[in-house]
Amino acid sequence: MPPRTWTLVNPATEEPFRTVSYTDPPEVARLLERAQRAQRQWRNVPLDERVRTVSQMMPAFRAMADGVAGDITRQMGKPLRQSLDEIQTMIDRAEAMCRLAPAALADERLPEKPAFRRFIRHEPHGVVLDIAAWNYPLLIAVNVVVPALLAGNAVLLKHARLTPLCADHFVDAFAKTDLPPGLIAALRLDHEATAALIRSGDVDHVSFTGSVAGGREIYRHVATRFMDAGLELGGKDPAYVAADADLDHAVENLVDGAFYNAGQSCCAVERIYVDRSVFGRFVDAYVELVRRYRMGEPEDDGTTLGPLAQRSGVTLVLEKIAEAKAKGARVLTGGVPWAGKGFFCEATVLVNVNHRMTVMREESFGPVIGIMPVADEEEAVRLMNDSPYGLTASIWTRDLDRAARLGDRLETGTVYANRCDYLDPMLPWVGVKDSGKGCSLSHLGFLSLTRPKSFHLRATERR
Repeated sequence: MPPRTWTLVNPATEEPFRTVSYTDPPEVARLLERAQRAQRQWRNVPLDERVRTVSQMMPAFRAMADGVAGDITRQMGKPLRQSLDEIQTMIDRAEAMCRLAPAALADERLPEKPAFRRFIRHEPHGVVLDIAAWNYPLLIAVNVVVPALLAGNAVLLKHARLTPLCADHFVDAFAKTDLPPGLIAALRLDHEATAALIRSGDVDHVSFTGSVAGGREIYRHVATRFMDAGLELGGKDPAYVAADADLDHAVENLVDGAFYNAGQSCCAVERIYVDRSVFGRFVDAYVELVRRYRMGEPEDDGTTLGPLAQRSGVTLVLEKIAEAKAKGARVLTGGVPWAGKGFFCEATVLVNVNHRMTVMREESFGPVIGIMPVADEEEAVRLMNDSPYGLTASIWTRDLDRAARLGDRLETGTVYANRCDYLDPMLPWVGVKDSGKGCSLSHLGFLSLTRPKSFHLRATERR
């Protein structure tokens, strides 16, 4: 019989700090039945009242901020300051979705037609299963939790094995609101139990954030049902620094874009292409700034680079560095294995890289970046598109018309100019190729969490 508990380990100290239990099958059934019952009530609550109720979660989270941030840091190693920032960003994102909801979920009225009333209503699916990732445990979850509830759904939140306490925090925050009891619940399931729940017919929509392999597995189970799934998967996000870029601005933001949260972001910058005329100046300034990063205890205010969430992440990054070096890459800073406790990995900058190296082709999800010179924008576009992923891409230039023109040729879900590694909740978050399916955020993010229902009403005269 598989174990029914597991132990959370602090990635900075490798010390165990909490034992947690899987949700057993009878409890899953109870929570599911409770969610279905609450959803039948909630879907009939007027939209403005749903918005008011969901908005009550935000002050509740603010009151819990210190404890929640500490839990995030101890579970996955993010520097405490970044954990606190994640809470505020999560609240900002939730507020944006609440502002968007009235227009996004309103009935769509068709042009008038004599003797007919026609409109489209956005109906909730029912019960949404949100399978959230560990790297941004609040931000990733809120992308689904808040719009799903606003749309009239119930939510079962199954968080990653590394960050299960974050699901509890969502439930605790909503418990302080007027939300019907049981409308949101936290589940702790292994892969087998998650698959069984998807295939059971008891959930009506699935959202998953994680690896490409995990997305394929989820979609295989979803395919047994006539329902859909939203999948946010991997990235290998490129940046192109043009000759006319503001180099100081580009360096500052691309260092942060590569190494914030130790590079553990789906939209982290993982490869940089620089116009050959400014390549040397860019690389020198980039390395100088990276060397100022301070790796250390994540609960220390001075730490800018915490540990990776798990040892396997360190192993993967070091393997990519070793392979790149063997094929001719040069390490300008970092690249040395950590000898102390914790799952630490130095911020590493590589040059003399090319697309024969996995560090420029496959997702690293850690603090390593490869920088290549390019002859012109044609070469930059070709290399940026040379990837199985397509989540975001950034162009660094003073000419926004040029950025828009190049962006139109990029195979990606989001094009940035002079920024990176950021989600604007007013814009859809979408991936192409192996980066996923469907979208979240913006008014379009509500569409996947609802289904259209047509009303075609004809008036008749009484005779």
